Amino acid sequence: MRGWWREIAGLVLPPVCAGCGRSRVVLCQECRIRLCGGRARRVLPDPVPPGLPSVQAAAPYADAVRHVLLAHKERGAMGLAEPLGAALAGAVMGVRRSGAARDVRGGSGPLLLVPVPSTRRAVAGRGHDAGRRIALAAARGLRGAGIPARVAAVLRLRRAVADQAGLDAPDRRANVAGAMGVSERVGRLWLQGKQVMVVDDLITTGASLTEAARAVSAAGGRVVGAAVVAASPRAFENHRN
Repeated sequence: MRGWWREIAGLVLPPVCAGCGRSRVVLCQECRIRLCGGRARRVLPDPVPPGLPSVQAAAPYADAVRHVLLAHKERGAMGLAEPLGAALAGAVMGVRRSGAARDVRGGSGPLLLVPVPSTRRAVAGRGHDAGRRIALAAARGLRGAGIPARVAAVLRLRRAVADQAGLDAPDRRANVAGAMGVSERVGRLWLQGKQVMVVDDLITTGASLTEAARAVSAAGGRVVGAAVVAASPRAFENHRN
């Protein structure tokens, strides 16, 4: 219900750019370029958690990009799913360019985008599943570019986890370690799509992406990498160095 009212309000109230506040536009061209106009790059948290797949991010998590992500996730600005999905699709393409998933085109089945799951409480509080919505938009964009892709929202939280905000890297890893599993009867899905990419909106310490990749691999999925919309500017610099 909460998400429904937000969508109605978005049709009635005059929009402002989620990135810079410019009036009468949901996302201005300048902020769109900052979000999804650049070339995705590999990023590394510090320290790198054991088991983290290669991660590509579309943009640094700062300024306009940060505002756009928060507006979509926390304030239910549903119209931002499309540009955020375009950014995520760019990060997926970055993983493909790196060589991990180049053979997606050509009969090996669709590339499966597996979003990191949110807690039920978070989804209920926000009124929508932000990660899944972005993943769906990314898959549409990839298919439009000729890359067979679909979303497989198969990950589940098996136990309660604390809010990751405010936790340091070791506590985040401990918080989610062993917490994720896959839904039943995914074996056929892995056969239909031979490659899996774990996706999320943001990487901080890499704990959630690592646990998601572990859960998928334990269930027989072939994880070829991970893609996110944004990462901290430091994570970009860590890989460069």
